[in-house]
Amino acid sequence: MLLANTGSWLVLLGAAGVLLAPLGFRFGWWDYAFALRKVLAFASIASAAGFILCLAAWLLGGATKAPVLNVRLIAALALGALITGYVLLQIKQVRGLPMIHDITTDTVRPAQFVALASARRAAPNGFNYGGARIAQQQKAAYPDIAPFESAQAPHALFDQALAAARAAGWTIAAAERDEGRIEATASTRIFGFKDDIVLRISPSGSGSVLDMRSMSRVGINDVGANARRIRTFLATLRRQ
Repeated sequence: MLLANTGSWLVLLGAAGVLLAPLGFRFGWWDYAFALRKVLAFASIASAAGFILCLAAWLLGGATKAPVLNVRLIAALALGALITGYVLLQIKQVRGLPMIHDITTDTVRPAQFVALASARRAAPNGFNYGGARIAQQQKAAYPDIAPFESAQAPHALFDQALAAARAAGWTIAAAERDEGRIEATASTRIFGFKDDIVLRISPSGSGSVLDMRSMSRVGINDVGANARRIRTFLATLRRQ
């Protein structure tokens, strides 16, 4: 019974931490580093420890005589397994991806932030592109990230891209049609981390080409979020 009770409480503490980590960041109670390295790390350890204790209690048959305790134990096992499994999956993803947070279709001449320049400079990840070292890591991890070529005229592609950006739910910071530049900010669903996006539409032959850059404001490793955003956006343009 002691194992089951202790394990259940640890899993509940872990679940509370998982909820509090993003909530506290969104409300400004702590920064992203504290949310991830302290609150979420504690939640992960508590959940894993609780799951192990509950599993031990189940295997030892210490709760079989108390139906209420059995239900609580099963619930704690399921919740602990869910949290622990999710954390392990995230760790696996982080280890398999480069420590970069700035992805662009043009690594030689990345599109530049103008309207969002001040926000970028004030962010922990800064404004400047990391150069050849970042480009090499991106090409190794995401070799498919490339410019989007279209037979449309630049203004037509601009209008299509702007409509797709709005449909994606991004906050539009600039839409300069004559310059062929769109800037926007996207927020992650759980933590609300802000990633900035700039689209550059240029003439190319009889058509046009769109380059896209997506850059996180915080965090060294974006867990592939910026590459997924570029892939999703360009796939949307191809379908239209």
